[in-house]
Amino acid sequence: MAAQSYEQPYEPVRRAPARRGPAGPPPATAATGMPPEPGTRVSGRREGRRRSEQETMISQAPRRARGRGSGGDGGPSGPGGPGEPPGKSGGDKPAWRRFLPSWKIVLAGFAVVTAGVFGMIAVAYANMPMPSEDQVQDSVDDMGSVIYYANGKDVLAKLGTKRVPVEINQIPRHVQDAVIAAENSSFREDSGISFSGMVRSVFSTVSGAQVQGASTITQQMARNYYDGLSQERTVERKIKEIFVAVKLNKQLSKDQILRQYLNTIYFGRGAYGIGAAAKEFFGSKTSVAKLTPEQGAYLAGRIQNPDAFDRAEIAGNMKPTEGRYAYVIGQMAKLDPKAYGSLPSKSPTSPKRVKVNNRDYYKGLTGYMVEAVTNELKNKYGITEEDVKTGGYRITSTFDKNLMLAAKEAVNKHTAGLTGEINATLAAVDPRNGRIIAFYGGDDYEKDSWDDAFLSQKQAASAFKPYVLAAWLDSGYSLRSYLPAKGPIKLEGTTPIDNDHASSSSSIDVVNATANSVNTAFAKMGEKVSLDKVIEIASRAGISKERLEDARNRHHYLITIGSGQVTAVEQAGGYSIFANAGRHYDNHVIIEVKDRNNRVKYREKKTYTQVIAPDAAADATVALQAVVKQGTGRNAALYDRPVAGKTGTNNQNKEAWFVGFTPQLSTAVGMFRQECRTKPTGGKVVQPVNDTCPWWRGKNPAKEKKYTPQKPYTSPYEVPLGNAFQGATYPAAIWKSFMTEAMKGQKVEQFPARVDTGVSENLAPKPVPTPTATKGPDEEQPDDVSCVMDPCDDDSGRIITIDPNENDGFEEDNGLLGGGQDPGMPPYEYEQPETMPTGREQW
Repeated sequence: MAAQSYEQPYEPVRRAPARRGPAGPPPATAATGMPPEPGTRVSGRREGRRRSEQETMISQAPRRARGRGSGGDGGPSGPGGPGEPPGKSGGDKPAWRRFLPSWKIVLAGFAVVTAGVFGMIAVAYANMPMPSEDQVQDSVDDMGSVIYYANGKDVLAKLGTKRVPVEINQIPRHVQDAVIAAENSSFREDSGISFSGMVRSVFSTVSGAQVQGASTITQQMARNYYDGLSQERTVERKIKEIFVAVKLNKQLSKDQILRQYLNTIYFGRGAYGIGAAAKEFFGSKTSVAKLTPEQGAYLAGRIQNPDAFDRAEIAGNMKPTEGRYAYVIGQMAKLDPKAYGSLPSKSPTSPKRVKVNNRDYYKGLTGYMVEAVTNELKNKYGITEEDVKTGGYRITSTFDKNLMLAAKEAVNKHTAGLTGEINATLAAVDPRNGRIIAFYGGDDYEKDSWDDAFLSQKQAASAFKPYVLAAWLDSGYSLRSYLPAKGPIKLEGTTPIDNDHASSSSSIDVVNATANSVNTAFAKMGEKVSLDKVIEIASRAGISKERLEDARNRHHYLITIGSGQVTAVEQAGGYSIFANAGRHYDNHVIIEVKDRNNRVKYREKKTYTQVIAPDAAADATVALQAVVKQGTGRNAALYDRPVAGKTGTNNQNKEAWFVGFTPQLSTAVGMFRQECRTKPTGGKVVQPVNDTCPWWRGKNPAKEKKYTPQKPYTSPYEVPLGNAFQGATYPAAIWKSFMTEAMKGQKVEQFPARVDTGVSENLAPKPVPTPTATKGPDEEQPDDVSCVMDPCDDDSGRIITIDPNENDGFEEDNGLLGGGQDPGMPPYEYEQPETMPTGREQW
């Protein structure tokens, strides 16, 4: 069928001269460049060739759109026409390929991008600073502190980070190999990074899947040792870590890297570093040098996920542990077949470990001792609790472990069966150096953190009178002086002071006044020497001067008979001036502090304060011995050695004391009673919980909605102990039980002899002696006419009067001194109680 004619619009273009072929000149249409006339027939092949040649030679000529079914420029047989397959143009490549860049362009582009990436990496690497010593993490060398008992060997407590730094030469080769086999088998040869591990880790991070460790030992060390590399699992952190690892690998030796790594990595059970891990898992006596290959493999396996292994082992699930251990010894066998090839068959199961020691050092008595030590570290040496937990200190305390237990046993023995409202406290101080060797502030710090020995401030009552006696003797007055025995006496600014006992004599000497705790005598002694002198002596002996001055301002001369407040620790230390020739060492609980390098940083103070003259101390001790030999403190006498001391009981028996000493030890025992009341008057009385008034109502504080620790349900109020409680009874019995134990095996030492220093200063007329018949020459005469306890010129030897709040103790203790409820103690029939001035700590 003849081809259909078609018209094309005229489209002027620039053409190159047509190439002549062997067939002669081109058609006229080619010469003219004009479109063919309508109806003119042109050969399809020739026109197609011509069109092809035109397209080859046309420059910048826009191509005509080729619609489906149209003949194109060449007619039906032209490009896109029926003579060619769709998408073809006279044997050309498929049309879609015209849109793809040349392979040369692709290769060039890839080269440019690659160069750019590597350039950026090079710049980033060059700009990444090398970590310096200033960038070492603050916690990288954190090292917990150890507190020892006074012997310097027995551990009292371990606080803070468990870390024992070691040098690389202390770590056996098989332990090093175990860690390398488990974590980074190519460690000794690689450049600080593992490309396979790096790719895997980055891919996991980018994809959002769980990040696999895949970090080399160098990378882990960099992350754990230096600042600037967080623990976040991000691509940015990973890249920084890689750069730092490469630089560290160039700057540090492999041994340096491994040492830092093994001293910082966490192994579980709170142990940081291989040194601490060895002790934590295999015993306190196990050093790194003693670790076996099997033990090294076990510890190396834990590095992967120590917390998970801890939880599994505590739950009794050993499968993860054994699986990881098997993996590590297998890797060790591959790392060095000659050295470790037999491990999998020789030791298929992990080595035996010691039990987990998650001891809470704030439980029981230990908590009170730890608090006393940390308080002194902060207040005296400026070492905070945080410093203690990270500074690696070695602290030797003053505490005797056995005597701490003896103090607790003595208190509990004599208070068993009594109401929980009654509290007892004890403190023992070595007068020769001021060391607090034992105390009792409570049974369990975790349940009741209020330490009665250090914190409870109670009226000293008659146990304060020895400081008045010391002031008297230090002022130059003697034991032979006579004092008023009858009352009442009226002193400036003070309510009348009386003894409430009839007296057959108007005066009494100082020794008997002390032995029998005569109020009027000590009030007049205080007036004579001045209250300033009394406060000076007591404060230099360790009693709070602020509290003493407050007592004087409020009570005036009542301070001489014990209106001021003291603690058991203060009283034990205060009486040391009598036991140690007038000297006072500051009370303290720390003997020595060493730093992490075992260098002594602080030592206990060796200097003392000479509070009173040695002669005055000797004579005061004579009077205080009389208290135990013939006066109110006879229940405290020890069978094998001399004892001196003083009882103390205040009005209404609210506080009761016995403070006594031997030449080697001064001990104070105090008792008081507090009620937990919902209101000061007319309220409900609630029993204390662990010696503390409950702030909540009911049994479960977690369910309390109305009351809070700041607005408690109950508050403490001090009330009388009861008729059975005086310094001569329960306190003296507790003191004797403790001191009997404390003096076991101790040398029996005597007190100094009476000096009779000073001059007689009679504040009351000397009594006239009763005439007695003269003995015949054949009657026995005493060898020492001067007598030790009573003055030579007091022939009567009579006890003139006594403090009505003191007595000689029970004629029969009826079991009360060994514990038991006082049958004569009426419940809540006392006068309105006062709010305690220094209450026990609230919950």
